[in-house]
Amino acid sequence: MKSPHWLFRAVLCSLAVLTAASCSVDRFIPEGSYLLERVSISADSTRLGTQALQGFVRQRPNSRWFSAVPVPLSIYCLSGTDSTRRFNRFLRRLGETPVIYDSVLGRRTCANMERAVRGMGYLNARVTLSERVRGGRMRLRYEVHPGALYRVRDLVFDIRDTALRRRLAVAGTLPRLSAGMDFDLNRLDAERGRVASALANCGYYRFNRDFVRYEADTAVGHHQVDLRMMVLPYAVAAPGDTIPHSPYTIGQVVFRPDTTRAGRPFLRERALREAARLEPGGLYRETDVQETYARMIRLGGVLGANVRLRPSRADSTVLDALVQVTRGKRNSFGVEVEGTNSAGDLGAALTASYQNRNVFRGGETFGIKLRGAFEAIKGLSGYQDQNYIEYSAETSLAFPGFRAPFISRAFRRQVVATSEVSLMYDSQDRPEFHRRVVTAAWKYRWARPGKRLRHKVDLLDLNYVFMPWISGTFRRLYLDDPENRNAILRYNYENLFIMKWGYGMTYNSRSIREGRTNYGTNGYTVRLGLESSGNLLYGLSRAGLSSRNSMGQYTLFNIAYAQYVKADFDYSKSFYFDKRNSLAVHFGLGVAYPYGNSTILPYEKRYFSGGANSVRGWSVRELGPGSFRGNDGRIDFINQTGDMKLDLNMEYRTFLFWKFNGAVFIDAGNIWTLRNYQEQPGGQFKFSEFYKQIAVAYGLGLRLNFDYFILRFDMGMKAVNPAYTTQREHWAVFHPDFSRDFSFHFAVGMPF
Repeated sequence: MKSPHWLFRAVLCSLAVLTAASCSVDRFIPEGSYLLERVSISADSTRLGTQALQGFVRQRPNSRWFSAVPVPLSIYCLSGTDSTRRFNRFLRRLGETPVIYDSVLGRRTCANMERAVRGMGYLNARVTLSERVRGGRMRLRYEVHPGALYRVRDLVFDIRDTALRRRLAVAGTLPRLSAGMDFDLNRLDAERGRVASALANCGYYRFNRDFVRYEADTAVGHHQVDLRMMVLPYAVAAPGDTIPHSPYTIGQVVFRPDTTRAGRPFLRERALREAARLEPGGLYRETDVQETYARMIRLGGVLGANVRLRPSRADSTVLDALVQVTRGKRNSFGVEVEGTNSAGDLGAALTASYQNRNVFRGGETFGIKLRGAFEAIKGLSGYQDQNYIEYSAETSLAFPGFRAPFISRAFRRQVVATSEVSLMYDSQDRPEFHRRVVTAAWKYRWARPGKRLRHKVDLLDLNYVFMPWISGTFRRLYLDDPENRNAILRYNYENLFIMKWGYGMTYNSRSIREGRTNYGTNGYTVRLGLESSGNLLYGLSRAGLSSRNSMGQYTLFNIAYAQYVKADFDYSKSFYFDKRNSLAVHFGLGVAYPYGNSTILPYEKRYFSGGANSVRGWSVRELGPGSFRGNDGRIDFINQTGDMKLDLNMEYRTFLFWKFNGAVFIDAGNIWTLRNYQEQPGGQFKFSEFYKQIAVAYGLGLRLNFDYFILRFDMGMKAVNPAYTTQREHWAVFHPDFSRDFSFHFAVGMPF
């Protein structure tokens, strides 16, 4: 089939049928009632954002796919009026019941909005409802008339407890209100919570937000308010005699691991004490209690934890803590079977895993993973074997906390950390070659509780890649033939040693919309990765501790080692329009540069484009670098890699029905090399050319959301193909060819 027009015709016909079905909704609308078709909000003041008021709407119209087509309503309308028929019941469950306008809910929405706008400081605000009937449909517009904004003229802090006021000053958490601010009740209430939380973290165990109150005088005129913020005493013993708040300290800390099971405790007390933030003699802090919960649950083999605080009998301002820990499942086994499809070569893989979550009774996690894979390879001639066989073994041991010297005890207590050591052996046997990879790594991961920033350090990562056997046919055709010699290919089929370190950072932000919303939050994620290899070895080599090989490279035990630096940046953001529709955007940039002992990046460190998580109009490793076009499928997986990568993605996501979600997307990007390699003509990055080599794709996606995992099916079409210079093939969006431009992808999880 040469044209995708049939697909678009099918989509248009389906939409036409569904649109016609939605027109027959009148038979489901009782006489005298109206289908709620549209709801909008307007405001007299541009300063007042109407988006913040969307969450107060009590009744919304039927949902629309991609915020445009009311498909769920149309599916419902395809059912007949006879609800006893099974097919009609199925369509109604699949679709969405027509939303009949309820005037009572409309009046409640007005009242809720009016209350919310007044809480923002517009004390004379009014909200009116405009109803417009059109052919049995009702369109609503909530008109907000905020009036004048009230501001605080005079502000007084009434904190008579000098010890408490001093604590707030030392902690830097004095009230942040000021004269001239908007009289915003939401901000005032948030300040109550902030002051209460600050004092709860300064030892005031019995302090809560109810002790913080306001007195406001709105009769001063000129849309101004005189405000008094008061922090009340703990109690009033008699008129004129008050009892101040008392700071509390921690007394005894007792651990009871798994009191429901006989025998020795399943966790050593030392491991519990290292995880707990509560210390005898220390000041009570609410965050210490919460972090103790979190740290206990993160220990391997722990199902749950509970912290009980009770005043000591000897001193009522001393809190004794009882920490109870419940044992979880210690051993687990898993088996996973998967099908593989590499460029049309079908195969299968089997993975067996074992995990012990408390191997040394200190919360350590020990794991073993064994994997075997088989693939039948087609299209290879001149080779004895036509199968690909891979097997690997990986073992890891993760410790709670930092296992490293020179890290202060204070820092260890401030973060939740994991130290991990791992070993892996991987064997790959292809008809062309046999490859063995041995890996050893020591890694740290940590984050501060309650913060959105996570860190990862690969302190030491050793990789040894060796080729015990290369087919004579493959060597003759690609490695030794002077006419076809490929430097990139040859470099990646030699023994190689990689000693690297790396740092990664991830920041997640959920910027909650103003006001109350029912459909979610906007947020963004930033990822940064830095990696370097070979610098220490190169310095030792330059000092005369190693010699060069015939290629001019320094070696370690007669094996050349890689030297490069690599940096990656990734940004993604989501915009929620309502509970069913959102827009996700993504920007990714990566650069790696070989130098010193290397002129080419190792294959494992090179970038590739195309596939389910990149530019989805191309299959994986079929795009780039630059305008390069592969012509040998047997080695293009090497040639179509680069030193630099750019990804730009935009995806509109919508809920369809049941577990199904849909998406439309536009992708752009490519890869490039930083050096001019003869084997990759047109692949080098040049400022004057790179923007002309950005590939563009568009397509549709279907997702099955099973909560714990998401199955994703994406259908992409090429729009701009930099590998071609002719107008018809370069601008594929105007001359689509289904057999040339279509690419299908299956993946688990979202692309970004």
